[in-house]
Amino acid sequence: MIAEARLPEGRRALICPVLPIDRDALRAAYADLSPQSRQRRFLSSVPQLTEAMLDHLVDDVDGVDHVALASVLDDWQGRGVATALLPELLRERPAGVTRIVTTVAADNVASLAMLRSLGPTTVTPAGIDRLDVVVDLTENESSMEEQA
Repeated sequence: MIAEARLPEGRRALICPVLPIDRDALRAAYADLSPQSRQRRFLSSVPQLTEAMLDHLVDDVDGVDHVALASVLDDWQGRGVATALLPELLRERPAGVTRIVTTVAADNVASLAMLRSLGPTTVTPAGIDRLDVVVDLTENESSMEEQA
């Protein structure tokens, strides 16, 4: 299912499920990302997506236990794309998923704020310049779905 989201600045963005046929497109799009974008996404300097990464990002997606959505271009960073993706990701998440567990860069204030907006959040240090974040989705579930 392709969804449309409106970014805070008024532009529209298409949100699409990641499918096995997207493997080569994902590899090519990743090659065009800036070093900063790569660092933000993987919390390290990953020069290219490995076959194992692509297996997980594309082939392991079943739409039930593993959901992956894509949108954007590198030059859209900082324009609210991740915030626009959240309602769709919550809508597409597998039944019974009640929390998000992730690791973010400690200086990524925008990501931390976005995650905190989803519900009660626990943040713990996870090494140098990294934080583990757990968000309980049960409390804020209905309000996010209403925003979508």
